Amino acid sequence: MLEQENRSQLDQTLLYIRNLDSCPPSYLYDAARKDFFEVLWLQDEYPLHQVAPELATVKGHWVYLMPPYRVHQLNKAGKKGILFSFKRELLEEEDKEFALDVFRVFNVSGEFTTMRLTPNMVERLEKVYELLDAEYRDNSGNLAMIKSLLKVFLLHLIKMKKEEFTTLDINQKRAYEFLLLLEDHYIDERNMQFYADKLGISAKRLNQVLKEVLNQTGVQLLHDRLILEAKRQIIHSENSIKEVAWLLGFKDRPYFSRFFKVHTGQTPEAFQKQVKHHIDTLLNTLVG
Repeated sequence: MLEQENRSQLDQTLLYIRNLDSCPPSYLYDAARKDFFEVLWLQDEYPLHQVAPELATVKGHWVYLMPPYRVHQLNKAGKKGILFSFKRELLEEEDKEFALDVFRVFNVSGEFTTMRLTPNMVERLEKVYELLDAEYRDNSGNLAMIKSLLKVFLLHLIKMKKEEFTTLDINQKRAYEFLLLLEDHYIDERNMQFYADKLGISAKRLNQVLKEVLNQTGVQLLHDRLILEAKRQIIHSENSIKEVAWLLGFKDRPYFSRFFKVHTGQTPEAFQKQVKHHIDTLLNTLVG
């Protein structure tokens, strides 16, 4: 079932589509939102992020691709466009080439990806989106059709970013499998040997593969994932810094604070204060 009667319960949903002007505030604060890939398509609008001065004052079509566990918050007040979110279950993960491309284009180990659409891009995406939206709103919507249309839409985005792989070799497959393992175990397993054993290779070889395919070592990807979750917890949860440290498996708050500062350049407290100031003073922006 794509979406049950209680529309705010994202944990019961595989796909969620709304025009921005009809997207309820409850969506932004639904705890299950962290499990979704999110596509925000601004239509005839100014961008939400810093761009070159010549683009900042020109309205256009902007697409933001936000991975699960995002830490940024969207203030969509007054914006025109579309927002749709989907869970990983809708991806055809048996097609590992496609799934890894999706992970790459959504910058799954980082913050978000953005692109400005040309008129030709808009025309192509609109045709697919209209079919996807119609199938979604049909009470008897076909799940196989939904998956196929979503795949076509995402393939267009991947092609536009020019990140589509020509072939899927063994190392790309291993990198993909590592990212999936990391999502499940990054809090409780921080030794690369664990992941290497699961993949049937040495820890040294695993790092070589990840460096080749993703341009980061396993430890760097693990640390990035921990920082991403720490930021998300600090921004979107009511947990104290001490509680965030405990939830992420750090033995004490000072150790967590040192780790956070090494990787972000500021303490968790300073980051929390900065985000609060950003949200209070800047409208229609993304916090990252």
